[in-house]
Amino acid sequence: MPSPSSIVVVIGTGGTIAGTAARPQDHTGYTAGALTAQALIAAVPALAGQALESESLAQLDSCDMDHATWVRLAQSVQRHLARDDVAGVVITHGTDTLEETALFLHLTVQARKPVVITAAMRPATAPSPDGPQNLVDALTVARHDGARGVLAVVGGAVHAATDVRKVHGYRVDAFSSGDAGPVALVQDGQLRLLRTWPDSEAACAAALQRDVVTWPVVDIVTSHAGARAACLDALVAAGARGIIIAGTGNGGVHAALLQAARRAQQQGVRVMRASRCIAGGVVGAPADALPSAGDLTPAQARLALMLDLLRV
Repeated sequence: MPSPSSIVVVIGTGGTIAGTAARPQDHTGYTAGALTAQALIAAVPALAGQALESESLAQLDSCDMDHATWVRLAQSVQRHLARDDVAGVVITHGTDTLEETALFLHLTVQARKPVVITAAMRPATAPSPDGPQNLVDALTVARHDGARGVLAVVGGAVHAATDVRKVHGYRVDAFSSGDAGPVALVQDGQLRLLRTWPDSEAACAAALQRDVVTWPVVDIVTSHAGARAACLDALVAAGARGIIIAGTGNGGVHAALLQAARRAQQQGVRVMRASRCIAGGVVGAPADALPSAGDLTPAQARLALMLDLLRV
């Protein structure tokens, strides 16, 4: 019989970590999410005999992640965290939308225990897959005494949900926490804490207590040289309730887009500016500037605004 708070629940959602290829040397022509959570655990000898439970919630390529799966995932995570015998939850996920799922859980789940998302850049059938080690590291964090909050563990680094972002499309070390830096490192099976564990915000937890028939539409528009107002105007006409502008540099917005944004605001549409830069976010707020998304990536800012609109 496992001791109190000794079980870690592994929830599979798909992704490259669970991907298989017809040819082992093929890193790109693989099927994402082909393996279940149970199969991932069984493939790692170091996990044999550990107190683990598995649940295969979805088998998606994470570029196809959707709102309904997010809700099911948040509800499953919260249910498992409420159990006295569960120390934490590990989620296997694709890398493409990991930063969005992490923030969604941060905003909707009371994570007084660790909720650890892990992923891989190479499929499970690659000659040297990175998924097994990432899974072992994620479980190390999930069992660490005092760990809490929604975290991402990839490549030996532990990132907070609000800071993590994917910064490379192919390398194994594809994630960063930007200026904030990682919360901790996993080194040779040991956790080295660098800063305090993140607190669970769960500001939008109440939104999941009711059936969501239609999610508020929030779109992203990129500011660039020669930007046109027509794209933003068209999204508003199509029913967008929110617009995130992925601005240049420190959230700069092309004059044409800025005029369209002002028109959208007059129609009751929420408009915010983020930065399309990998690091740095948006600092400061000049007079009459559009509201800032701060350090959030454009994709994370879209999610946060969508949940905020859901509360209204």
